[in-house]
Amino acid sequence: METRKVQQTGGSTYIISLPKQWAEKVGITPGARVGVQPQPNGKLLISPEIDSKPLRKKAIDITNVNGHSLERAFIATYLAGYDIIEFTSSKISADQKKILRAVCHKLIGPEIVEESSNLVLVQDLLSPNELSIKKAVQRMSLITTSMFNDSILAVVNNDADLATDVMERDDEVDRLFMVISKQFKSILCGTGFVDTNEASIEEYHNYRMAATPIERIADHSHRIAQIVILFHPELDEKRINEIKKMADFAADTFKKAVESLVTLNPKLANQVIENQANMDTFITHFNRNYFDKSTDLSFGTMIGVRTVIDSIGRIVDYAGNIGEVAIDAAIDSPDAKW
Repeated sequence: METRKVQQTGGSTYIISLPKQWAEKVGITPGARVGVQPQPNGKLLISPEIDSKPLRKKAIDITNVNGHSLERAFIATYLAGYDIIEFTSSKISADQKKILRAVCHKLIGPEIVEESSNLVLVQDLLSPNELSIKKAVQRMSLITTSMFNDSILAVVNNDADLATDVMERDDEVDRLFMVISKQFKSILCGTGFVDTNEASIEEYHNYRMAATPIERIADHSHRIAQIVILFHPELDEKRINEIKKMADFAADTFKKAVESLVTLNPKLANQVIENQANMDTFITHFNRNYFDKSTDLSFGTMIGVRTVIDSIGRIVDYAGNIGEVAIDAAIDSPDAKW
């Protein structure tokens, strides 16, 4: 780490010099403006002004690159934070263009702005100010909560239409997860914008850590809904009531996990983590009394019930992961109540 001596000019203004190598790298010249952002931990973040930041471009030759390889190349470039991506080839096939369009629909921001026989130009039109990491994580948690609740309703009512709707919502959670990953990487690399009025870099890190288990909970909600489509489980009232109890417990645990992170409440986070053991007890009780040695269930319903119960348990486990992030985040908070 370089150090700079603070000097005083005009009797009241403190000044320091900027490292020349860094200034040249980010395009700062005499007369340019920089952003100065105090951090909650006492540090000062200096960054080039967003308006003056040049667009980052990446050219990719996609000759003979098809299928998942092309999709992965697109997503990797997006996550790396490039604003403009040029896909070039002597002749871009219809299948390649179809894949590029499909990936654009999977991501937030990228749009095809120019297209020809040998070029597809994609530009990320999302401004960092429009959807921050914190807002994206909160949006993820809301969608995931509705997905889980509706997936259970779909199972107990054998509602294929609702199950299909739940599965489609998973795409929105995946899109939010991608944009969170992209923006956090940009912040780490120094090319992203940090709104310290909303959160510090440390808080952004905590939200990024929480985004992964939230995305996993959405995946399990998708998995539960898929059971309805595949097996059409038929359940009696007693089993339905037991599944509802476990699902309500899991939903409440997830809600408390997110709340413990947002409010930096380690006491609540510890309750969330302890709920993992309670969930194991509920599952054991269900299996012993309503599932093991059962002879009144069809083969498809047995597979479906086993999958649903397993996913409910995993959701509580992932909520516990969020609780652990909340505890780590609360360590430096003077208001944390243990």
